[in-house]
Amino acid sequence: MQRLALALYSLALWLAQPLLLRKLRRRARTEPGYAVAVPERFGHYQQAPQDGQDGQGGPLVWIHAVSLGETRAAAILLKELRAQLPGMRLLLTNGTATGRAEGEKLLQASDMQVWQPWDTPGAVRRFLRQFRPAIGILMETEIWPNLAAGCRAQGVPLALANARLNEKSHAGARRLAWLSRPAYAGLAAVWAQTEQDAARLRDLGAPVAGVFGNLKFDVEPSPVQLARGRVWRDATPRPVVVLASTREGEEAMWLDVIKQNWAPAPASQVLAATKTVEAMPVQWLLVPRHPQRFDEAERLCRAAGLSVSRRSLWGDGPQAADVWLGDSLGEMALYYGMAQVALLGGSFAPLGGQNLIEAAACGCPVVMGPHTFNFAEAAQLAIAAGAAERVADMAAGVDLATTLAQDAPRRAALAARCQAFTQEHRGAARATAQAVLHLLSKANY
Repeated sequence: MQRLALALYSLALWLAQPLLLRKLRRRARTEPGYAVAVPERFGHYQQAPQDGQDGQGGPLVWIHAVSLGETRAAAILLKELRAQLPGMRLLLTNGTATGRAEGEKLLQASDMQVWQPWDTPGAVRRFLRQFRPAIGILMETEIWPNLAAGCRAQGVPLALANARLNEKSHAGARRLAWLSRPAYAGLAAVWAQTEQDAARLRDLGAPVAGVFGNLKFDVEPSPVQLARGRVWRDATPRPVVVLASTREGEEAMWLDVIKQNWAPAPASQVLAATKTVEAMPVQWLLVPRHPQRFDEAERLCRAAGLSVSRRSLWGDGPQAADVWLGDSLGEMALYYGMAQVALLGGSFAPLGGQNLIEAAACGCPVVMGPHTFNFAEAAQLAIAAGAAERVADMAAGVDLATTLAQDAPRRAALAARCQAFTQEHRGAARATAQAVLHLLSKANY
């Protein structure tokens, strides 16, 4: 039955390959990175085959990080792995253009980076024969049936690190248990973020070997970015609130609140007759989650009558504007350093929230909306520690963030709690790296 299910799944993916190619072409119009090395997605490579298990130059450790967030978590683990496993070589795979661009920053001379293979038996087989990794580490959620089956057949131990599984995804996986259960059971080890994640993963047959916490607590924000952000913040007349990692629909929610409270006055109208944008008590900094939406965010702001200054055009500092637009990648520490308070994107639309730990590590208090199911325990811990507060909707979020930004004593107390909160939960990177080494030793490397 399992073989039949996997065969039907594989046939469906094989038939869907033209749709994948069309999707890649469409995405490449706005993100050119999707047009890079497309044959790699089907297991065809230009470089000569590798032997990642021959011991020459250290083991080839394969890490798969599908997108930007997973790649940043992988960077934390990778730093610890390089410390505990000197001489290791990295094979990094990604699924999105932003993940691949971020991953390029992690590569050293002997490392390699390719796209994740499309989950057909042929692509997986070619990928494993090409690189022969000593071990595979999937970040957070990425489980693919043929990839798991192929690794098991080729004797490559495959682990899931920083593993999380929310209730919605758990329910979906249970409905497809005929496909998901063999994939989870085929893993060599799973290291979960929380006990709740561990319980849901065990229910699907996953071999949970440890609950280590969230790797993102071990993040070390760039001191250079933080320092620059704080210099720019101190030079700004008004306190700064960052609307961080917004996703589609959330900028419109925010602009609706802004327009209701601070509307640009027509030129013919006496300014004293209404609140104006110039009278807003805070400086807004907007940072969309995905780079393909930078232009859209600017258009929305300008359509609402707001002036915009983009980070990519700054010289020695931000230019005067109603809204500063963070249109760069890899500079969240700069943006959190600039801000007194952060409104957490992804949490006001029902999208599961974004990583609040990075903001806390930068000493930036967080105001989050009602939807944080992708970071449920981190959100609960942050609230309990006094590092974050939850609100019901965007209007309440704007109101609270604005109030906190103007209350220096309360803000300072929250910032101190943020630092204590992140320090208390560190240690997942070291524990995970040690577990990787243990798994390698069991594989007789």
